[in-house]
Amino acid sequence: MTTDAYRRNHYVPQWYQHRFIAPNARESKLWYFDLKPETVISGGRAHTRASVLRWGPSRCFYQQDLYTATLGAWDSTEIEQHFFGQIDRAGSDAVEYFNTFSHPSVDQDAFYALLRYMSTQKLRTPKGLAFLGAQTKLSDQNRVLRYMLQLQNVFCAHWTESVWSIAESGDGAPGFLVTDHPVTVYNSSCFPDSQWCWNFQDPDIRMNGTHTLFPLSPRKVLILTNLSWVRNPYGNPLQVRPNPNPFRGAMFDFRQIQTGRILSVDEVLEINFILKKRAYRHVAAGERDWLYPEQHVSARWDRLGGGYLLMPDPRSVSFTTGIVIGYEGGRGEAFDEYGHRPEQEGYDDEARRADESRSFYAFKGEFARVFGPRRRGRTFAMMRLDDEQDSPEYHAYHLRLESQKPRNARRRGR
Repeated sequence: MTTDAYRRNHYVPQWYQHRFIAPNARESKLWYFDLKPETVISGGRAHTRASVLRWGPSRCFYQQDLYTATLGAWDSTEIEQHFFGQIDRAGSDAVEYFNTFSHPSVDQDAFYALLRYMSTQKLRTPKGLAFLGAQTKLSDQNRVLRYMLQLQNVFCAHWTESVWSIAESGDGAPGFLVTDHPVTVYNSSCFPDSQWCWNFQDPDIRMNGTHTLFPLSPRKVLILTNLSWVRNPYGNPLQVRPNPNPFRGAMFDFRQIQTGRILSVDEVLEINFILKKRAYRHVAAGERDWLYPEQHVSARWDRLGGGYLLMPDPRSVSFTTGIVIGYEGGRGEAFDEYGHRPEQEGYDDEARRADESRSFYAFKGEFARVFGPRRRGRTFAMMRLDDEQDSPEYHAYHLRLESQKPRNARRRGR
């Protein structure tokens, strides 16, 4: 049986859209932009529908019966009513928690709720479902929806092991866009017209150089970067990270979340440029002018932010080598930094770690040279936040590290 209220399926939830409407706005509406407006015939003449509309969240980012499963003569709205209902309720609170996150806060429930929400959000959009259908070689909606339910946590292990950064836009910057595929991925070597980005394709998050972006509000954005890319940003961004298996456990350390980065106007425009370029068909914004970031971005796709736009500050990243957990009764578990267990191939790979150590410390030196002693992100260590600015002696030490850059390093930065 169906309930009509659950057949109008918002693949970007209304509660999420409402976060991007200014609290003092005269109307609870967004500027909604159609990137591919339809051409219709009226009165014997062809005309293109308006590309920009002023609509409220109830009219944006939805598709009729996107999640309705057909069972013979019956239609079922169970997925929208119960599955997404539960994920969205917990996800809403989790998004707000991370939007206002500050150290030393730790909320494991919010962490798990955010991961589950983001993972299903990446799959539940028209773009995500089209990609899932192509990957599984299925055209039947019921079977694609079934796979979506089975794979709801498919991205969680990789994101757990990523370096997390929560960045905030500075004064005078536009607000972040809402798109029809809000969990957005960017890889500097996957240009918008490349095979990795055509139509519904997305760069694989398992590739070293793939970042995940998720706007939390008009002023905050969560950026997740593969640890392997932070340790060696001179390598091949298209190479698959160590231990790419997504169906496993992973460990997360709240203390390693980077906070305190203030984005410049240009950096916000470049992030919005990425969000818009990776959208499927629709984007929205609190202000009409924010819909056109491409008018202000001149850098090449692989040179946004000078090549550093989405990178966390490596000086605030610990070079961890793994973790051992002990339980009552003497039982224990061990993981290396990429989630390998002792019995797995690749566990505690000393040669890989030595190579990563050289490139990682060289990257710290490069960051110190480019950005000076002030950190672009701070973590929580030794019961306090990292220093906002390195001492002259520590800054000089970092500068000397750049000489360790691999000889065959890919050119990056400025």
